[in-house]
Amino acid sequence: MAKLIDSTVPKFLLVGVINTIVGAGTMFLLYNLVHCSYWFSSAANYVVGGIVSFFLNKYFTFQNKVWSWGQVVKFTVNLLICYLAGYGIAKEAAELVLSGLDVVIRENIAMLVGMCLYTVLNYFGQRFWAFR
Repeated sequence: MAKLIDSTVPKFLLVGVINTIVGAGTMFLLYNLVHCSYWFSSAANYVVGGIVSFFLNKYFTFQNKVWSWGQVVKFTVNLLICYLAGYGIAKEAAELVLSGLDVVIRENIAMLVGMCLYTVLNYFGQRFWAFR
């Protein structure tokens, strides 16, 4: 069995920094300045970041040189599952734990927590399924 933590982790985190700057910037700007919904803003993050992530992680992080539409589908399904799980759990947890706070504060915190959950789930999904 492959080690869970290896040389791909630092590369994945570097790609994550790039994705965070681009995607989170998009998400927080849409939510706080354009006043789009929680789900629209967070989804926009992963559409924009997902495109960057696919190419950087495929070729740089996981050194995967094979091209197939199957990989694109696996990558997209992985992103969708990680997004729904990470942001769904974070939103529900924020509703329960932070119920006394204003909805804008709760949802901003939920988006931050959702980003973290998504990242962990996404790494394992890409490494062991999409780009295996």
